[in-house]
Amino acid sequence: MRSITVLSGGIGGARFLQGLLHAIDTGALPGVAPDAVVTVVTNTADDLWVHGLKVCPDLDTVMYTLGEGIDPERGWGRREETWSVREELAAYGVEPTWFGLGDRDVATHLVRTQMLEAGYPLSAVTTALCRRWLEPVHGERVRLLPMTDDRVETHVAVADADAPSGTRVVHFQEYWIRMRAEVPAETVVVVGLDRATPAPGVVEAITDADLVLVPPSNPVVSVGTILGVPGVRDALVGTDAPVVGLSPVVEGQHVRGMARQLLTAIGVEVSAAGVGLHYGARSRGGVLDGWLVDTGDAGDVAALEAAGLRAAAVPLMMTSPEATAAMVAAALDLVAR
Repeated sequence: MRSITVLSGGIGGARFLQGLLHAIDTGALPGVAPDAVVTVVTNTADDLWVHGLKVCPDLDTVMYTLGEGIDPERGWGRREETWSVREELAAYGVEPTWFGLGDRDVATHLVRTQMLEAGYPLSAVTTALCRRWLEPVHGERVRLLPMTDDRVETHVAVADADAPSGTRVVHFQEYWIRMRAEVPAETVVVVGLDRATPAPGVVEAITDADLVLVPPSNPVVSVGTILGVPGVRDALVGTDAPVVGLSPVVEGQHVRGMARQLLTAIGVEVSAAGVGLHYGARSRGGVLDGWLVDTGDAGDVAALEAAGLRAAAVPLMMTSPEATAAMVAAALDLVAR
């Protein structure tokens, strides 16, 4: 096995990738070559423009994490960050004050924005940024691809008694950061998704892979948006590679983020089985061959297998690279049966 593709969101996907690379480096994955190439197809529907700068939160979180530049305590942004620019903007009263850009982080967004305005697509910009972050650490064995070069943005409709319609639509980042996902989500709207096309290399990364992994990223606004890019789902259905996912829900609760609120908004049961059945078995029109749930959700395995999904219960808390590596090994074991 020489080629692994991962469909990733931000923090959860980045931590999963750390464990995957650790597993490859330590030889913990039988049948996987030590120089196997890992291609990461990353959600870009969380992207937004802030103070005239193009910000790609999930791309940057994966890039900084794998490039050893992430703040390990926050799980996002640069380590040893300072916030002078944010403080000065706040002093001017410039909105949005709820979305803060660190001084080091601003440099990434300046470079990205300048390249985009010069006519380079996001995929080419990402490759250029990764020359600084990924190549010194991983050489050419890790590739980071945006899911699309097109502008796609996730918005969330929430109840607002002051709005004429009784509903207000906000950008996903405002819902998550400013509102802290404390208001029930009524609808999730991904603007531009139906007209987007996969970024160069995305479809090939799936169809040519030896294994495709779906980490415990948000099934609605991370993995869900990647699957929503026209052509990506077809590539998953058609690939010869086994496709294995890991549940982001443990004992009825999301491990991190706001999966509960957003799954509820789209009518999916908030459970390990609910998310697995939402993705569905490839043999029955879905996108997965296997689905791992946490040991606390072992009771869901029978229902998943009845729906055509190979399933197993293993510890799914990413407490360390070693623990995450064990999750990856379990995913391989599941499809090797």
